[in-house]
Amino acid sequence: MLLSGSCHCQSVTFTVESAHPYPFNLCYCSICRKTAGAGGFAINLSASFDTLVVGGADHIRSYRARQSDETSGETRESPAERKFCGNCGSALWLWDPRWPELVHPHASTIDSELPVPPERTHLMLGSKQPWVPTCIGANDKTFDAYPEESIAQWHERLGLTR
Repeated sequence: MLLSGSCHCQSVTFTVESAHPYPFNLCYCSICRKTAGAGGFAINLSASFDTLVVGGADHIRSYRARQSDETSGETRESPAERKFCGNCGSALWLWDPRWPELVHPHASTIDSELPVPPERTHLMLGSKQPWVPTCIGANDKTFDAYPEESIAQWHERLGLTR
């Protein structure tokens, strides 16, 4: 599915092909909450990086989150690059060199009509702030951390790969 997206001020526009366009995962981690500010969660899609076409690339900025290592307690910089508009601050997508063939646009930036998922995955609930409400449906899956099931596997399990 061809996805078209943009930032709020329209300085950055993009298109990208996605075989996994259902916005099903809601992340409650502090990084998503603070960088995307999407109601206490962010929804990332999965797309093919080599199909990403960007307009207004000179307005894009990058942020690499700082994370505490669970074993040593040391703070390290994530290799993942979170892209955002330098003008309006809209969170655009995440790209990670560990999976260079993928790009993960935020569903909130997609202007195309997205399909409605039959169930949702609520992840990183162990990081959710108490003031953030959850709306967990009867078929939804919940996880305190990251689930084993990937975005692609979720789509495949439900027969939703395009």
